[in-house]
Amino acid sequence: MSTFHLTVSTPDGQMFDGEVQSLRLRMLDGDLGLLPHHENYVAGVGAGEALIVTENGEKRRAACIGGLLSMLDNRANLLSTTFEWAENIDAERARKAKEVAEHRISEAKSAKELTLARAKLERALVRLKVRG
Repeated sequence: MSTFHLTVSTPDGQMFDGEVQSLRLRMLDGDLGLLPHHENYVAGVGAGEALIVTENGEKRRAACIGGLLSMLDNRANLLSTTFEWAENIDAERARKAKEVAEHRISEAKSAKELTLARAKLERALVRLKVRG
């Protein structure tokens, strides 16, 4: 099976570095799937599930929120604001964050408070979906 090199980094450090068969994730304008020899590409990352199929066929899921993805000469670099492997997501913490965000949305007194609360709700919902 043909592969390409993928590096995933966040402000906290490198999360993945290796050969993969494919990468699927949510971009700002919809879902994107990368396969080996994809055309060169640069775009903003949205909020959603990332699915990586490693070179040996293992499927790994993660919550991926914000950042930038580039593909250049069969090497992909994902610089993400938040990237959490499904098995590392604390579901109870995500549920509490969802409840707090929903409460803050209902209590928001300004557009800024509302925008921030909605962003926190989206993060919590992505984590809960990925965690399953």
